[in-house]
Amino acid sequence: MEKKLRGFRFAFIAALLLCSAPSLAADSAEVEALRREIQELRSAYETRIQSLETKLQQVQETQEKRRAEDPATQTPATARRTVRENVLNPSIGVILNGTASSFSNDNSEFAGFAVGEEGERGAEGLAINESELNFSANVDDKFAGALTLAVVNEGGRSELELEEAYFETRPDLGLPSGVRLRGGRAFWQLGYLNEHHRHEDDFVDRPLPYRVYLNSSYNDDGAQLSYVLPTETFLEVGGGIFRGDDFPFGTADGNDFVGAWQVFGRVGGEFGENHAWRLGGYFLSGKTDGRAAAEDTVTFIGDTDLFVADLRYTWAPTGNPRERELILQGEFMLRDEDGTYADSGASTGAVPFDGDSHGWYGQAVYKFLPNWRIGARYSLLDPASVPAGLVGSAVDAGGHDPSSVSAMLDWSNTEFSRIRLQYNHEELSDGETDHQFWLQYTMALGAHGAHPF
Repeated sequence: MEKKLRGFRFAFIAALLLCSAPSLAADSAEVEALRREIQELRSAYETRIQSLETKLQQVQETQEKRRAEDPATQTPATARRTVRENVLNPSIGVILNGTASSFSNDNSEFAGFAVGEEGERGAEGLAINESELNFSANVDDKFAGALTLAVVNEGGRSELELEEAYFETRPDLGLPSGVRLRGGRAFWQLGYLNEHHRHEDDFVDRPLPYRVYLNSSYNDDGAQLSYVLPTETFLEVGGGIFRGDDFPFGTADGNDFVGAWQVFGRVGGEFGENHAWRLGGYFLSGKTDGRAAAEDTVTFIGDTDLFVADLRYTWAPTGNPRERELILQGEFMLRDEDGTYADSGASTGAVPFDGDSHGWYGQAVYKFLPNWRIGARYSLLDPASVPAGLVGSAVDAGGHDPSSVSAMLDWSNTEFSRIRLQYNHEELSDGETDHQFWLQYTMALGAHGAHPF
Protein backbone atom coordinates (compact mmCIF):
# COMPACT_ATOMS: atom_id res chain seq x y z
CA MET A 1 0.00 0.00 0.00
CA GLU A 2 2.78 2.38 0.93
CA LYS A 3 4.59 1.67 -2.32
CA LYS A 4 1.41 2.54 -4.26
CA LEU A 5 1.09 5.87 -2.42
CA ARG A 6 4.70 6.74 -3.15
CA GLY A 7 4.16 5.98 -6.82
CA PHE A 8 1.02 8.09 -6.90
CA ARG A 9 2.79 11.10 -5.30
CA PHE A 10 5.64 10.80 -7.81
CA ALA A 11 3.24 10.70 -10.72
CA PHE A 12 1.34 13.77 -9.36
CA ILE A 13 4.48 15.84 -8.98
CA ALA A 14 5.69 14.88 -12.43
CA ALA A 15 2.34 15.92 -13.88
CA LEU A 16 2.56 19.34 -12.18
CA LEU A 17 6.05 19.94 -13.53
CA LEU A 18 5.00 19.01 -17.03
CA CYS A 19 2.03 21.39 -16.83
CA SER A 20 4.12 24.32 -15.51
CA ALA A 21 7.06 23.90 -17.89
CA PRO A 22 5.59 26.04 -20.72
CA SER A 23 4.84 28.84 -18.24
CA LEU A 24 8.41 28.84 -16.86
CA ALA A 25 9.82 28.79 -20.33
CA ALA A 26 7.68 31.77 -21.27
CA ASP A 27 8.81 33.74 -18.19
CA SER A 28 12.49 33.06 -18.95
CA ALA A 29 12.08 34.27 -22.52
CA GLU A 30 10.38 37.48 -21.35
CA VAL A 31 13.17 38.18 -18.83
CA GLU A 32 15.78 37.64 -21.47
CA ALA A 33 13.95 40.01 -23.82
CA LEU A 34 13.83 42.69 -21.13
CA ARG A 35 17.52 42.26 -20.50
CA ARG A 36 18.30 42.68 -24.17
CA GLU A 37 16.13 45.82 -24.35
CA ILE A 38 17.90 47.37 -21.32
CA GLN A 39 21.30 46.59 -22.81
CA GLU A 40 20.29 48.19 -26.11
CA LEU A 41 19.12 51.34 -24.28
CA ARG A 42 22.34 51.49 -22.27
CA SER A 43 24.45 51.15 -25.40
CA ALA A 44 22.43 53.85 -27.16
CA TYR A 45 22.82 56.30 -24.27
CA GLU A 46 26.53 55.58 -23.91
CA THR A 47 27.01 56.22 -27.62
CA ARG A 48 25.06 59.49 -27.35
CA ILE A 49 27.07 60.63 -24.33
CA GLN A 50 30.36 59.84 -26.04
CA SER A 51 29.23 61.80 -29.08
CA LEU A 52 28.35 64.84 -26.93
CA GLU A 53 31.67 64.63 -25.06
CA THR A 54 33.53 64.53 -28.38
CA LYS A 55 31.66 67.63 -29.62
CA LEU A 56 32.41 69.46 -26.33
CA GLN A 57 36.11 68.65 -26.64
CA GLN A 58 36.16 69.90 -30.23
CA VAL A 59 34.52 73.20 -29.20
CA GLN A 60 37.05 73.67 -26.37
CA GLU A 61 39.98 72.94 -28.69
CA THR A 62 38.61 75.46 -31.22
CA GLN A 63 38.30 78.15 -28.54
CA GLU A 64 41.84 77.47 -27.26
CA LYS A 65 43.18 77.66 -30.81
CA ARG A 66 41.46 81.02 -31.38
CA ARG A 67 42.89 82.37 -28.12
CA ALA A 68 46.35 81.17 -29.12
CA GLU A 69 46.05 82.86 -32.51
CA ASP A 70 44.88 86.14 -30.94
CA PRO A 71 47.52 87.24 -28.39
CA ALA A 72 45.25 89.98 -27.10
CA THR A 73 43.06 87.31 -25.46
CA GLN A 74 45.88 85.38 -23.75
CA THR A 75 45.82 85.57 -19.97
CA PRO A 76 48.63 83.45 -18.42
CA ALA A 77 51.41 85.70 -17.11
CA THR A 78 50.19 88.57 -19.24
CA ALA A 79 46.88 89.71 -17.79
CA ARG A 80 46.66 93.43 -17.31
CA ARG A 81 44.16 96.01 -16.18
CA THR A 82 41.73 96.65 -19.05
CA VAL A 83 39.04 99.19 -19.76
CA ARG A 84 35.50 98.04 -19.04
CA GLU A 85 33.22 97.05 -21.91
CA ASN A 86 30.71 99.83 -21.25
CA VAL A 87 29.65 101.52 -24.48
CA LEU A 88 27.18 104.18 -23.41
CA ASN A 89 27.94 104.59 -19.67
CA PRO A 90 31.43 104.65 -18.11
CA SER A 91 32.45 102.32 -15.31
CA ILE A 92 32.90 104.39 -12.16
CA GLY A 93 34.86 103.16 -9.19
CA VAL A 94 36.16 104.61 -5.94
CA ILE A 95 39.14 103.37 -3.91
CA LEU A 96 39.26 104.27 -0.22
CA ASN A 97 42.75 103.99 1.21
CA GLY A 98 43.80 105.06 4.69
CA THR A 99 46.47 104.30 7.29
CA ALA A 100 47.33 104.66 10.95
CA SER A 101 51.11 104.69 11.50
CA SER A 102 53.72 105.12 14.21
CA PHE A 103 57.46 105.81 13.67
CA SER A 104 60.29 105.60 16.19
CA ASN A 105 62.62 108.05 14.37
CA ASP A 106 61.91 111.59 13.22
CA ASN A 107 64.62 111.41 10.55
CA SER A 108 63.65 109.72 7.28
CA GLU A 109 66.31 111.07 4.90
CA PHE A 110 68.04 108.71 2.45
CA ALA A 111 71.81 108.67 2.65
CA GLY A 112 73.23 109.29 -0.83
CA PHE A 113 69.95 110.15 -2.58
CA ALA A 114 67.90 113.27 -3.24
CA VAL A 115 64.33 111.94 -3.00
CA GLY A 116 61.12 113.44 -4.42
CA GLU A 117 58.09 114.24 -2.31
CA GLU A 118 56.15 111.07 -3.16
CA GLY A 119 59.18 108.96 -2.24
CA GLU A 120 59.30 110.22 1.33
CA ARG A 121 58.03 108.24 4.30
CA GLY A 122 54.75 110.11 4.71
CA ALA A 123 52.96 111.57 7.68
CA GLU A 124 52.69 109.77 11.01
CA GLY A 125 49.34 109.07 12.64
CA LEU A 126 45.96 108.87 10.94
CA ALA A 127 46.06 109.68 7.24
CA ILE A 128 44.20 109.27 3.96
CA ASN A 129 46.57 107.81 1.35
CA GLU A 130 45.75 108.36 -2.31
CA SER A 131 42.06 107.59 -2.40
CA GLU A 132 41.08 107.27 -6.06
CA LEU A 133 38.20 108.02 -8.39
CA ASN A 134 38.25 105.95 -11.59
CA PHE A 135 36.33 106.37 -14.86
CA SER A 136 36.73 103.99 -17.81
CA ALA A 137 34.74 103.02 -20.89
CA ASN A 138 34.94 102.20 -24.57
CA VAL A 139 34.78 105.38 -26.65
CA ASP A 140 33.56 103.49 -29.70
CA ASP A 141 34.51 100.36 -31.64
CA LYS A 142 38.08 101.58 -32.16
CA PHE A 143 39.11 103.41 -28.97
CA ALA A 144 38.75 103.17 -25.20
CA GLY A 145 39.67 105.62 -22.44
CA ALA A 146 40.28 105.89 -18.72
CA LEU A 147 40.69 108.61 -16.11
CA THR A 148 42.01 108.32 -12.53
CA LEU A 149 41.95 111.13 -10.00
CA ALA A 150 43.75 110.78 -6.67
CA VAL A 151 42.97 112.63 -3.46
CA VAL A 152 46.21 113.08 -1.53
CA ASN A 153 47.10 114.79 1.72
CA GLU A 154 50.04 117.20 1.34
CA GLY A 155 51.08 119.59 4.07
CA GLY A 156 47.87 119.04 5.99
CA ARG A 157 45.75 119.88 2.94
CA SER A 158 43.78 117.56 0.66
CA GLU A 159 44.63 118.02 -3.00
CA LEU A 160 43.29 116.47 -6.19
CA GLU A 161 45.90 115.04 -8.57
CA LEU A 162 45.54 113.66 -12.08
CA GLU A 163 47.17 110.21 -12.05
CA GLU A 164 45.98 108.81 -15.37
CA ALA A 165 44.13 110.18 -18.38
CA TYR A 166 44.70 108.09 -21.49
CA PHE A 167 43.16 106.50 -24.55
CA GLU A 168 44.08 103.14 -26.02
CA THR A 169 43.31 101.38 -29.27
CA ARG A 170 40.95 98.44 -29.68
CA PRO A 171 41.33 95.52 -32.13
CA ASP A 172 38.70 96.94 -34.50
CA LEU A 173 40.99 99.87 -35.35
CA GLY A 174 42.75 97.58 -37.81
CA LEU A 175 46.24 97.49 -36.30
CA PRO A 176 48.09 94.17 -36.58
CA SER A 177 46.90 91.57 -34.10
CA GLY A 178 48.62 92.05 -30.74
CA VAL A 179 49.54 95.71 -31.34
CA ARG A 180 48.22 98.38 -28.99
CA LEU A 181 48.81 102.12 -28.77
CA ARG A 182 48.21 104.05 -25.56
CA GLY A 183 48.51 107.83 -25.32
CA GLY A 184 48.06 110.47 -22.62
CA ARG A 185 49.17 110.09 -19.01
CA ALA A 186 49.46 106.60 -17.58
CA PHE A 187 51.48 104.35 -15.31
CA TRP A 188 53.72 103.08 -18.08
CA GLN A 189 55.22 99.62 -18.45
CA LEU A 190 58.46 100.13 -16.55
CA GLY A 191 59.26 97.33 -14.13
CA TYR A 192 56.57 95.31 -12.41
CA LEU A 193 55.05 97.67 -9.83
CA ASN A 194 54.99 100.84 -11.92
CA GLU A 195 51.92 99.95 -14.01
CA HIS A 196 49.99 99.10 -10.82
CA HIS A 197 48.11 101.56 -8.68
CA ARG A 198 49.35 101.86 -5.10
CA HIS A 199 46.30 100.15 -3.58
CA GLU A 200 47.12 97.02 -5.62
CA ASP A 201 50.52 96.58 -3.91
CA ASP A 202 51.22 93.77 -1.46
CA PHE A 203 52.72 96.19 1.08
CA VAL A 204 51.66 99.59 2.45
CA ASP A 205 54.69 101.43 1.06
CA ARG A 206 56.74 100.94 -2.08
CA PRO A 207 60.23 99.39 -1.90
CA LEU A 208 63.27 101.66 -1.64
CA PRO A 209 64.32 101.58 -5.36
CA TYR A 210 60.90 102.86 -6.44
CA ARG A 211 60.99 105.62 -3.85
CA VAL A 212 64.42 107.00 -4.83
CA TYR A 213 64.51 106.33 -8.60
CA LEU A 214 60.87 106.90 -9.62
CA ASN A 215 59.41 108.98 -6.78
CA SER A 216 57.19 105.89 -6.18
CA SER A 217 55.90 105.72 -9.80
CA TYR A 218 56.48 107.07 -13.31
CA ASN A 219 53.37 108.49 -15.05
CA ASP A 220 54.71 111.11 -17.44
CA ASP A 221 52.70 112.46 -20.39
CA GLY A 222 53.41 110.60 -23.61
CA ALA A 223 52.58 107.59 -25.78
CA GLN A 224 53.55 103.93 -25.73
CA LEU A 225 53.30 101.25 -28.40
CA SER A 226 53.38 97.55 -27.47
CA TYR A 227 53.24 94.33 -29.47
CA VAL A 228 52.41 90.84 -28.15
CA LEU A 229 54.01 88.42 -30.59
CA PRO A 230 51.99 85.43 -31.89
CA THR A 231 54.14 82.83 -30.12
CA GLU A 232 53.28 79.97 -27.76
CA THR A 233 55.36 81.60 -25.02
CA PHE A 234 54.19 85.07 -24.06
CA LEU A 235 56.54 87.61 -25.62
CA GLU A 236 55.91 91.37 -25.61
CA VAL A 237 58.05 94.23 -26.88
CA GLY A 238 57.40 97.93 -26.97
CA GLY A 239 58.58 101.46 -26.46
CA GLY A 240 57.41 104.96 -25.68
CA ILE A 241 58.17 108.66 -25.93
CA PHE A 242 57.40 111.07 -23.08
CA ARG A 243 57.42 114.74 -22.26
CA GLY A 244 60.09 114.31 -19.56
CA ASP A 245 58.38 116.33 -16.82
CA ASP A 246 57.99 113.52 -14.30
CA PHE A 247 60.64 112.29 -11.86
CA PRO A 248 63.46 111.23 -12.42
CA PHE A 249 63.64 113.99 -15.02
CA GLY A 250 61.65 116.67 -13.21
CA THR A 251 61.52 119.37 -15.88
CA ALA A 252 62.27 119.00 -19.56
CA ASP A 253 63.85 121.40 -22.03
CA GLY A 254 60.91 123.38 -23.43
CA ASN A 255 62.49 123.47 -26.89
CA ASP A 256 62.42 119.66 -27.23
CA PHE A 257 59.35 117.72 -28.37
CA VAL A 258 60.49 114.59 -26.49
CA GLY A 259 62.26 114.80 -23.14
CA ALA A 260 62.43 111.05 -22.42
CA TRP A 261 62.08 107.74 -24.24
CA GLN A 262 61.81 104.07 -23.34
CA VAL A 263 62.03 100.51 -24.71
CA PHE A 264 61.13 97.22 -23.04
CA GLY A 265 60.67 93.50 -23.55
CA ARG A 266 58.87 90.87 -21.47
CA VAL A 267 58.59 87.09 -21.66
CA GLY A 268 56.49 84.72 -19.59
CA GLY A 269 54.34 81.65 -19.48
CA GLU A 270 53.29 78.64 -17.46
CA PHE A 271 54.94 75.33 -16.60
CA GLY A 272 53.32 72.35 -14.97
CA GLU A 273 49.72 72.86 -13.97
CA ASN A 274 50.00 75.47 -11.23
CA HIS A 275 53.10 77.56 -12.00
CA ALA A 276 53.37 80.88 -13.87
CA TRP A 277 56.26 83.30 -14.41
CA ARG A 278 57.24 86.52 -16.14
CA LEU A 279 60.61 88.19 -16.76
CA GLY A 280 61.07 91.74 -18.04
CA GLY A 281 63.80 94.18 -19.04
CA TYR A 282 63.32 97.96 -19.44
CA PHE A 283 65.39 101.01 -20.37
CA LEU A 284 64.31 104.61 -19.71
CA SER A 285 66.41 107.60 -20.77
CA GLY A 286 65.91 111.36 -20.56
CA LYS A 287 67.37 114.69 -19.59
CA THR A 288 66.45 117.47 -17.21
CA ASP A 289 67.29 121.12 -16.83
CA GLY A 290 66.63 121.01 -13.10
CA ARG A 291 65.49 117.98 -11.10
CA ALA A 292 65.05 119.02 -7.48
CA ALA A 293 64.58 116.90 -4.38
CA ALA A 294 61.64 117.33 -2.04
CA GLU A 295 63.72 119.55 0.27
CA ASP A 296 64.78 121.69 -2.75
CA THR A 297 68.38 121.64 -1.50
CA VAL A 298 69.94 119.50 -4.22
CA THR A 299 69.37 119.99 -7.95
CA PHE A 300 70.59 117.79 -10.80
CA ILE A 301 70.99 118.96 -14.41
CA GLY A 302 71.94 116.49 -17.12
CA ASP A 303 71.17 113.06 -18.59
CA THR A 304 69.67 110.13 -16.66
CA ASP A 305 69.48 106.51 -17.81
CA LEU A 306 67.52 103.94 -15.81
CA PHE A 307 67.83 100.18 -16.33
CA VAL A 308 65.14 97.95 -14.76
CA ALA A 309 64.73 94.18 -14.58
CA ASP A 310 61.83 92.36 -12.93
CA LEU A 311 60.89 88.73 -12.23
CA ARG A 312 57.63 87.33 -10.87
CA TYR A 313 56.66 83.73 -10.09
CA THR A 314 53.35 82.37 -8.81
CA TRP A 315 52.43 78.90 -7.57
CA ALA A 316 49.00 77.60 -6.59
CA PRO A 317 49.64 74.43 -4.49
CA THR A 318 46.02 73.26 -4.70
CA GLY A 319 45.49 74.34 -8.30
CA ASN A 320 43.19 77.17 -7.19
CA PRO A 321 44.93 80.50 -6.37
CA ARG A 322 41.82 81.64 -4.50
CA GLU A 323 42.53 78.99 -1.88
CA ARG A 324 46.33 79.05 -1.58
CA GLU A 325 49.04 80.85 -3.53
CA LEU A 326 52.73 81.67 -3.24
CA ILE A 327 54.09 84.76 -5.03
CA LEU A 328 57.81 85.50 -5.37
CA GLN A 329 58.76 88.85 -6.87
CA GLY A 330 61.86 91.00 -7.29
CA GLU A 331 63.21 93.98 -9.23
CA PHE A 332 66.62 95.48 -9.87
CA MET A 333 67.23 99.13 -10.86
CA LEU A 334 70.43 100.84 -12.00
CA ARG A 335 70.63 104.60 -12.55
CA ASP A 336 73.43 106.24 -14.54
CA GLU A 337 73.73 110.05 -14.34
CA ASP A 338 75.92 112.43 -16.30
CA GLY A 339 75.65 116.13 -15.52
CA THR A 340 76.04 118.45 -12.54
CA TYR A 341 74.78 118.50 -8.97
CA ALA A 342 74.25 121.74 -7.07
CA ASP A 343 73.64 121.84 -3.32
CA SER A 344 72.07 125.09 -2.11
CA GLY A 345 73.43 124.38 1.35
CA ALA A 346 77.04 124.27 0.13
CA SER A 347 79.30 126.99 -1.27
CA THR A 348 80.85 124.84 -4.00
CA GLY A 349 78.24 125.66 -6.67
CA ALA A 350 77.55 123.20 -9.48
CA VAL A 351 79.77 120.11 -9.32
CA PRO A 352 80.32 117.83 -12.35
CA PHE A 353 79.03 114.32 -11.74
CA ASP A 354 79.24 111.11 -13.76
CA GLY A 355 78.34 107.97 -11.83
CA ASP A 356 75.82 105.26 -11.21
CA SER A 357 73.95 103.72 -8.30
CA HIS A 358 71.68 100.72 -8.00
CA GLY A 359 69.09 99.11 -5.77
CA TRP A 360 66.90 96.04 -5.57
CA TYR A 361 64.14 94.41 -3.59
CA GLY A 362 62.81 90.88 -3.18
CA GLN A 363 59.56 89.79 -1.60
CA ALA A 364 57.48 86.70 -0.88
CA VAL A 365 53.73 86.65 -0.21
CA TYR A 366 51.88 83.49 0.78
CA LYS A 367 48.11 83.06 0.91
CA PHE A 368 47.74 80.32 3.52
CA LEU A 369 43.94 80.61 3.77
CA PRO A 370 41.42 81.99 1.25
CA ASN A 371 41.17 85.30 3.17
CA TRP A 372 44.61 85.52 4.81
CA ARG A 373 48.08 86.33 3.49
CA ILE A 374 51.50 86.83 5.04
CA GLY A 375 54.51 88.45 3.39
CA ALA A 376 58.09 89.60 3.80
CA ARG A 377 60.22 92.04 1.79
CA TYR A 378 63.83 93.22 1.76
CA SER A 379 65.13 96.35 0.00
CA LEU A 380 68.72 97.58 -0.41
CA LEU A 381 70.33 100.58 -2.11
CA ASP A 382 73.95 101.10 -3.17
CA PRO A 383 74.59 104.86 -3.61
CA ALA A 384 77.08 106.31 -6.07
CA SER A 385 80.51 107.58 -5.08
CA VAL A 386 80.51 111.39 -5.18
CA PRO A 387 83.33 113.79 -6.13
CA ALA A 388 85.03 115.95 -3.50
CA GLY A 389 82.75 118.90 -4.16
CA LEU A 390 79.68 116.90 -3.05
CA VAL A 391 81.15 115.34 0.11
CA GLY A 392 78.84 116.13 2.99
CA SER A 393 75.89 116.99 0.74
CA ALA A 394 72.54 115.19 0.55
CA VAL A 395 73.86 112.90 -2.20
CA ASP A 396 76.88 111.80 -0.13
CA ALA A 397 76.05 108.46 1.55
CA GLY A 398 79.12 108.50 3.78
CA GLY A 399 79.66 104.80 3.13
CA HIS A 400 76.16 103.75 4.22
CA ASP A 401 73.80 101.58 2.17
CA PRO A 402 70.13 102.32 2.97
CA SER A 403 68.10 99.18 3.72
CA SER A 404 64.62 98.16 4.77
CA VAL A 405 63.01 94.95 6.06
CA SER A 406 59.22 94.61 6.02
CA ALA A 407 56.72 92.03 7.28
CA MET A 408 52.97 92.15 6.71
CA LEU A 409 49.76 90.25 7.47
CA ASP A 410 46.52 91.06 5.67
CA TRP A 411 42.92 89.86 5.67
CA SER A 412 40.51 90.28 2.76
CA ASN A 413 36.84 89.74 3.39
CA THR A 414 36.29 89.87 -0.39
CA GLU A 415 38.33 91.10 -3.35
CA PHE A 416 36.91 94.57 -2.62
CA SER A 417 38.05 95.03 1.01
CA ARG A 418 41.39 94.49 2.75
CA ILE A 419 42.87 95.21 6.18
CA ARG A 420 46.68 95.07 6.49
CA LEU A 421 49.12 95.19 9.41
CA GLN A 422 52.77 95.89 8.56
CA TYR A 423 56.09 96.42 10.32
CA ASN A 424 59.17 98.08 8.76
CA HIS A 425 62.72 98.11 10.09
CA GLU A 426 64.52 100.83 8.14
CA GLU A 427 68.02 102.22 8.34
CA LEU A 428 68.13 104.88 5.64
CA SER A 429 71.09 106.77 7.17
CA ASP A 430 74.02 105.55 9.24
CA GLY A 431 72.91 104.99 12.83
CA GLU A 432 69.33 106.13 12.12
CA THR A 433 67.16 103.07 12.78
CA ASP A 434 63.43 103.53 12.32
CA HIS A 435 60.80 101.07 13.62
CA GLN A 436 57.56 101.65 11.74
CA PHE A 437 54.11 100.19 12.40
CA TRP A 438 51.30 100.51 9.87
CA LEU A 439 47.60 99.64 9.88
CA GLN A 440 45.97 100.07 6.48
CA TYR A 441 42.50 99.66 5.02
CA THR A 442 41.65 99.50 1.30
CA MET A 443 38.05 99.47 0.09
CA ALA A 444 36.82 99.37 -3.52
CA LEU A 445 33.40 100.80 -4.36
CA GLY A 446 31.70 100.39 -7.71
CA ALA A 447 33.28 99.03 -10.87
CA HIS A 448 36.93 98.08 -10.77
CA GLY A 449 39.00 96.41 -13.49
CA ALA A 450 41.05 93.27 -13.01
CA HIS A 451 44.60 93.79 -11.79
CA PRO A 452 47.59 92.88 -13.96
CA PHE A 453 49.45 89.61 -13.47
